Amino acid sequence: MYRRRDDRLEVLLAHPGGPFWVKKDQGAWSIPKGEYDLDEDPLVAAKREFEEESGVVPQGDFISLGEIKQAGGKLVTAWAVEGDCDASTLKSNTFSMEWPPRSGRMTEFPEVDRWAWFSVEEAGEKILAGQKVFFEKLVENL
Repeated sequence: MYRRRDDRLEVLLAHPGGPFWVKKDQGAWSIPKGEYDLDEDPLVAAKREFEEESGVVPQGDFISLGEIKQAGGKLVTAWAVEGDCDASTLKSNTFSMEWPPRSGRMTEFPEVDRWAWFSVEEAGEKILAGQKVFFEKLVENL
């Protein structure tokens, strides 16, 4: 999601939840994303995942930002849509994992522990390195 504020472009980023990300900031933020089945339309899946991770139903004219393969091999297809929301009120779904390790205890964590709006320049410092290309495409399209 992107918005225009005081003549500057801002993008909404998600900080991953869970114990491995809690102390990471620079280079840890991400565009909201999720997995989809091969027979599922990627844009439909992206809208669903955004709603699951934020509680907001994205609406508007979507701009394709293309597709990249992340270092771990995951294929990410991204879109942008103009919108606005209060990042502090967004609520994520949760996942379970054994925590602490080898404790036998399952603990729930939010998929996204916080959201924030950043200028394109700030976002370039916060986002995972492999996803920076999406900002270039967004600026190119706007």
